[in-house]
Amino acid sequence: MTPNSLQSQTSSSCTTTRKSVVEPRASVKHQIEDLIGALNGVLLGKETQIKLSLACLFGRGHLLIEDLPGMGKTLLAHALAKVLGLSYNRIQFTSDVLPSDIIGATIFDRELNNFRFVEGPIFAQLVLADEINRATPKSQSALLEAMEERQVTNDGHSRPLPAPFFVVATQNPSTQAGTFPLPESQMDRFLMRIELGYPEPAAERELLLGGNRRVLLEQLKPTIDLDQLNAIQNAVDSIKISDPLVDYVQRLVAFSRHGNEFAYGLSPRGALAMLQGAKAWALICDRTHVVPEDVQAVLPSIVEHRLRESADYAGHGGGALAQKLLGSVDVVS
Repeated sequence: MTPNSLQSQTSSSCTTTRKSVVEPRASVKHQIEDLIGALNGVLLGKETQIKLSLACLFGRGHLLIEDLPGMGKTLLAHALAKVLGLSYNRIQFTSDVLPSDIIGATIFDRELNNFRFVEGPIFAQLVLADEINRATPKSQSALLEAMEERQVTNDGHSRPLPAPFFVVATQNPSTQAGTFPLPESQMDRFLMRIELGYPEPAAERELLLGGNRRVLLEQLKPTIDLDQLNAIQNAVDSIKISDPLVDYVQRLVAFSRHGNEFAYGLSPRGALAMLQGAKAWALICDRTHVVPEDVQAVLPSIVEHRLRESADYAGHGGGALAQKLLGSVDVVS
């Protein structure tokens, strides 16, 4: 069986399979449905992207949103912080932003007659790194340790970041003026990359007639607390993966490493990301185990920014390669 019919954008609905549901799982299901419903009320017609964003958070990853200005990237990040009840900071990246503007700095306190560390905006549970590719590589790299280790280092001291810690970065297309492309090492720190795209006509009409979305944003209330979010993230870890499913993922990875179209293949981190994203998607679909459809649903958002066509030296070109993987690798060997 080959998933040739899979579309370039995943469906917002989940495939129905036989489920084993007990009361705790039913509670998680309702919590996730409430989150999706609240976010759908602010960001119209983007349920698939909303589910992918939640899957990224539930899988303890970080999210990169790439699209044109004015498509709702910042709105989505702020709405996520609102409905999840997370502390929120926004960092506007520009070419003159310094690493100390992000992580903080040690200053001399005259009253205490001592040096003390002043925390930067990175010390929040949800950090919006807005237009991250407008900053220089030196400032971009200030996020590397934070995203990977959940800590920052200043003057030889490591300082833990709040938990949960979720970075939502936005970037403009690299063809726009004043951008610095993210290096592959930084792209790899993002579990998922998504695009919002133009709204459908019906959703856009509702948007035009519905007034300022910022007003709706301010009216959002948390639908879950930190303990419930932690329980959801732990539930992702308990999702089961069968040996045949791992075989399927390994065939996908192997195809990327040996296909002539690929400049380089997926790394072990990329393979782990695929499984983690699929587990989170399975939980959103109210399953206790991962099925191939879960892998197919999240694969484009997980691998597109990790792949580059062998003939494309200027960019990543991963969209076509993701579809090549889905269309060429059999689910059953």
